[in-house]
Amino acid sequence: MLRLVNSPNAMVWLTAAVLGAMAVGVVGALARNPARAQSGYPDRPVRIIVPYGPGGVADVTMRIVAHKLSERLGQQFIVENRPGAGAIIAAQAGLSAPPDGYTLSMTGNNHAISASLFKALPYDTLRDFAPISTTTFFDILIATRAGSPLKTVTDVVSAARTDPAHFNFGTVAPGSTQNLAVQLFKMVTDLPGSVVIYRTTPELLSGVLRGDVDVLFDYYAALQGPIVDGKLAVIATAGAARAPLLPDVPTVMESGLTDYEVTSWNGLSAPAGAPPEIIQRLNGEINEALRQPDVQAMTRKVGVVARGSTPEEMHERTKSDIAKWRAVIEKSGLARQ
Repeated sequence: MLRLVNSPNAMVWLTAAVLGAMAVGVVGALARNPARAQSGYPDRPVRIIVPYGPGGVADVTMRIVAHKLSERLGQQFIVENRPGAGAIIAAQAGLSAPPDGYTLSMTGNNHAISASLFKALPYDTLRDFAPISTTTFFDILIATRAGSPLKTVTDVVSAARTDPAHFNFGTVAPGSTQNLAVQLFKMVTDLPGSVVIYRTTPELLSGVLRGDVDVLFDYYAALQGPIVDGKLAVIATAGAARAPLLPDVPTVMESGLTDYEVTSWNGLSAPAGAPPEIIQRLNGEINEALRQPDVQAMTRKVGVVARGSTPEEMHERTKSDIAKWRAVIEKSGLARQ
């Protein structure tokens, strides 16, 4: 997931609002529940290791969840940022902790991709993590510059097929979800056309606005500013259902490509061996927290859907995503690292 580099005012406002609410809420929760914090799990603060830097949408949404857990359980749930190395640094930090429920890891789609992209990891994604619950889902968007003749997915497919030498797809970071979303799109449509990879989202945006690339694939959070300002037009969203913030935009599936879905997600896991009763307690609390109207509202502001799961559902989602992205990586010829 990318930082909200394109909408600084919105991001600053949201971060300040969330952090302010957490500061008040956690203090209030601890004051209201001093006995609860001393009876059973948790009886001390809990770490949540996030594999992204502070201030980005992944960090902010996980802080929303941490705040709610602090309120509900009477102990602080503290986010610890460990970015870098495709989430491997954060994963190792989480797995090096005792499996006692006091160190949790943000896991999700990025872990499934890492398991598919890297030839060898210092851990087994499916074996070494105990899934607790999903927390947030966010769809890939297909967008182009305002005023482009490309209005629909059919237009994109037709233009790429008609003039492949001059049609360019834009994305960031080889091996990222955004990049793999382009590769999957080309596979299901059997399309030619070049994939232009940019280092950062601002560079990608400049490329599409200049006309260097025809369409880009990225998340709403990264594109929020230009979409709101009318500089970008969203052609389609890649989820199974229409995005709540873009109800008038069809999904790629609705546009006829029924085999195309790209929805990233995050969740919480513990090291394997964590007590089942703690996993179940956290699962119930997370799912209840995610249903709260204020959590739904805050996450929706950045195009994220807050939704929980059972541990078993999260495990199966990870397993299926590993297989899905491994097939895309192998068929597209991307070099495994």
